Amino acid sequence: MVKRILSVVGTICILSAMASIASINVEAEDIGQLGRLVDGSYLTYDDYSFGSSSNQVLRGEHLMDGDSIITKTGNGKIYTYGQTTANHDVDFVAVIVYVDRYHEDTDKWGQIDGRVKDARDTYYVISTKTLMVDRGYFYRVRCEHFAGNDDEEFYDETESFTDGIWIP
Repeated sequence: MVKRILSVVGTICILSAMASIASINVEAEDIGQLGRLVDGSYLTYDDYSFGSSSNQVLRGEHLMDGDSIITKTGNGKIYTYGQTTANHDVDFVAVIVYVDRYHEDTDKWGQIDGRVKDARDTYYVISTKTLMVDRGYFYRVRCEHFAGNDDEEFYDETESFTDGIWIP
């Protein structure tokens, strides 16, 4: 009988210890995921981040949406992605993809890479690139998206950006 009581008490102690450790880990993870907000992007420890154009009113007549993605791909490597989609075939569609690194001393993002991908007489354009980056910093992807016809004064435009991800 004493062995049974000790067994039950021991099991309860072990389960209690496991539950408290699990709750401590969850709290620490939640705090790390929230991060700080810097120029619209949270600083996170996620493996990837996705951003999409959000203001439908500002997109205009031709532009449907734009997306940005950043992903860890290995030691000091990131995969960057930007795409623009129009509602229909247009004369011009483009995405400008910027890769930014967070500078803790100035509390600002600084551009480390940029590229433009455009196309004519279509509704979609995509740009991808894998980059080697310095480890120990947060990185994000920021995109500008354009779509329109040549006979109009301005192209429709919007932007998207990801949260910053830590590259260990």
